Amino acid sequence: MKNRQNVLTAALTGLAPAVWGSTYLVTTELLPLDRPFLATIMRALPGGLVLLALGGKLPVGIWWWRALVLGILNIGAFNFLLFFAAYRLPGGIAAMIMSAQPVFVVILAALFLAERIRAIHALACAMGTGGVVLLAFRGTASLDIIGVLAAVGGALCMASGITLTKRWGRPEGVGLLTFTGWQLTAGGLVLLPFWLWLEDLPNGLTGSNVIGFAYLIILGAVLSYIVWFRGIERLPAVAVSFLALGSPVVATLLGYLFKDQTLSALQIVGMVVIFLAVVLGQPCPPKTKSEETSSAPPRTLVSHLPDQPALEQERSG
Repeated sequence: MKNRQNVLTAALTGLAPAVWGSTYLVTTELLPLDRPFLATIMRALPGGLVLLALGGKLPVGIWWWRALVLGILNIGAFNFLLFFAAYRLPGGIAAMIMSAQPVFVVILAALFLAERIRAIHALACAMGTGGVVLLAFRGTASLDIIGVLAAVGGALCMASGITLTKRWGRPEGVGLLTFTGWQLTAGGLVLLPFWLWLEDLPNGLTGSNVIGFAYLIILGAVLSYIVWFRGIERLPAVAVSFLALGSPVVATLLGYLFKDQTLSALQIVGMVVIFLAVVLGQPCPPKTKSEETSSAPPRTLVSHLPDQPALEQERSG
């Protein structure tokens, strides 16, 4: 039963990276050009304020700064770096760099969550990175060093956010919607002054822009982060990190379906390798009672007869 629950939880949690994989297509096709701060704020702040209004509860005590840190790592900094990398790099290259995120989580989870680094995790990390390389790498692609650094920074932010969310948990009496609203609001508010300072306002919003922002707010932020934080609560941090490898798979499939990009045999192999890496990264199923019984050391037969000295003493008496 426990293993079945883990599978269902992993499947639901994996929907969030699947939605985030569409971010590359939405960014390049529907959003205003070169507006990473605007894209991040519009993705986070409106939905966060709605969830705050529904929850009707603000952080208390230590959770003011914890919500701020989690909002920056999980929402503000991560999404800004994601959009920035998407603007400056081909989507596949950005996804390939972001695939290093499980490696960071394996290390951070060992340091801060006491999750043991297992050989199967190292194998899954290698397979995941290799699969994304097969899926996304193009030898003719030009690399923008600033875009590469942004993608690496985004991977580090996501890894740190997963680890700290798992370590701190959720305050007692605070629902998942409210907890998500705290982080979305904090992540959006932190970037608001940078947006006003560094970016110009767009001349106007087209119908495509409105559709793109609505998609990011409803699916890309509110719904996806709710299931993502739920998964972090119920699964090991390392297992959640491997689910994020679904993003480049979705990005590649959407590019094939909507942008007339090719889908080669190597890319299909890469998808299979990524799927195997995700499966290997999930928690091992618990042992059944029969397995525990067979693996237990044999019992030592204890005689219920009195020991020899006591028996002799009883006869002599």
